[in-house]
Amino acid sequence: MPRLHLDLVLACDGCEAPSRAAFVRWCKAALAEERGSLRVGLRVVAEPEAAELNRRFRGRTGPTNVLSFPYGDPPAGKTRFLGDIVVCAPLARAEAALAGRPETAHWAHLVIHGILHLQGFDHETDQDARVMEARETRILEGLGFADPYC
Repeated sequence: MPRLHLDLVLACDGCEAPSRAAFVRWCKAALAEERGSLRVGLRVVAEPEAAELNRRFRGRTGPTNVLSFPYGDPPAGKTRFLGDIVVCAPLARAEAALAGRPETAHWAHLVIHGILHLQGFDHETDQDARVMEARETRILEGLGFADPYC
């Protein structure tokens, strides 16, 4: 299990978000196969910031639920910075309600999804999506959450 340094920023007034301890637990679960000291940035935002980041970095209109920004080449040193994750709090809440899932389970899924992107997983092809979704499901079930894809 890696040592995790989580840089958590709650950047939206009035947005409800899980506890720091929950975020750390979910990140560590997704990073369980990593070794050493790792740093991850996690920013919780409102829809306007999520929409601006989605437009600027993905060329898409409107907010998105989670964005990942992998760091790339790790710097020399003892702590490896994997990158940043941005989660849109209002979308997390709305999507959980729409899917009839507990908010906590959906937040965990979004964070784990983002961490897997930082580790190089993606869902650009059907095969890549199957691999990533299976990994997400295994991690979530290990945390006591149901399969999000059922």
